[in-house]
Amino acid sequence: MNNKQNSAIKFRLTSAGCFTFEEGGALIELALTLPLLFIMLLGAAEFARVAYGAIEVTNAARAGVAYGSQSPEAAADSPSITNSSQSDSANINSLSVPTATQVCYCSDGALISDCSAAAASCTSPKRIKHYVQVNTQYTMDPLIHVPGLPTSYTLHGQALMRVAEP
Repeated sequence: MNNKQNSAIKFRLTSAGCFTFEEGGALIELALTLPLLFIMLLGAAEFARVAYGAIEVTNAARAGVAYGSQSPEAAADSPSITNSSQSDSANINSLSVPTATQVCYCSDGALISDCSAAAASCTSPKRIKHYVQVNTQYTMDPLIHVPGLPTSYTLHGQALMRVAEP
């Protein structure tokens, strides 16, 4: 037998007295672990998409509340608050802004249910604290549907900011 044939197949004598093959072990390990690594990579990418969507939804709520907090008139302008929120989230196709509400508190911390009647509910020397709150929502479909996981994720954003007093 020549040297070339000797190196083609290598045997190793084990302690039990049997011969085993040394070739191909790494290839088998790669074949077994590569699908697992691929699934982990896809999972990380999907998690990153959901995290990015959550950041976009929260930032859209902040943009809407920033517009509404400029003045009491802006706080009452729900269509412009909605437009401001949707303009900030250009990468999200179907962002919904279900609520842009005004919230009022007395300076003692009591919640006033109707901001238009805040003066009657919050008597002097207490002051009215006027806030605007924006809630945003986005439903995201995953790229890969995995059995046992939801077929869609609903992401929520919320922001609350005090309205500037005139």
